[in-house]
Amino acid sequence: MSGQAAEQQVERSTQAGPDIVVRTAGEADVETAAALFRGYLDFYEVDVQDADAPRAFLAERIAKDESLVLLADVPGAGTVGFAQVYRAFSSLSLRTSWILGDLYVAPSGRRTGAGRALLREVLRRARAAGVAGVQLETAYDNTVAQGLYEAEGFVREEFHVYFHDLRGVTSTEG
Repeated sequence: MSGQAAEQQVERSTQAGPDIVVRTAGEADVETAAALFRGYLDFYEVDVQDADAPRAFLAERIAKDESLVLLADVPGAGTVGFAQVYRAFSSLSLRTSWILGDLYVAPSGRRTGAGRALLREVLRRARAAGVAGVQLETAYDNTVAQGLYEAEGFVREEFHVYFHDLRGVTSTEG
């Protein structure tokens, strides 16, 4: 993914819809990507106290090349979806892997193939980069997304995911 934020690569996804354009988000796209990111956070009922925090978060990821942010453009509807991918490492395969942290399509872009186009572009770029695989998580009740992921070759793993929330916890070590 190194340097891809600057190159503004554009891909037409003919498999998911011939008119959908998936492109790399750059610094000029932060406001557009942030609006979609806010929709994503709303979908997952994340309470964001600072209205500018999603924009600032994305701006920093893009500026520091810490994530790959893709946008999906649909003719007549505009930019309707985004995906955000993070680099990770797979100790079990001794290779780089990717985490598809976010994939969201605004209601105006649903049923256009934008989500599938974004997902396929992530997978295409992952193959080209030689990564071990792409991992993602979704809500248990998000059956629409689960259907898309499984249709595109993702397999539900038997591992249990644990998370320890550290927000608001003060350290007693020192």
